[in-house]
Amino acid sequence: MSIFGDEPEKKPPAHDVGCDLSMLSVDELGNRIALLKHEITRLEAEITEKQKSKSAAESLFR
Repeated sequence: MSIFGDEPEKKPPAHDVGCDLSMLSVDELGNRIALLKHEITRLEAEITEKQKSKSAAESLFR
């Protein structure tokens, strides 16, 4: 928390792109890979949804 108690403390990200990986174990690296693969899947799903919305809007105005 901040000094004034009005902001919750932010927890550090699970992975920073470009960070030093030399101190991580094989298990930790595997966990990060799994986390990033899950995030890629989530991002791809969001792209698909946005493309559907865009296509629907474009077809309305044709």
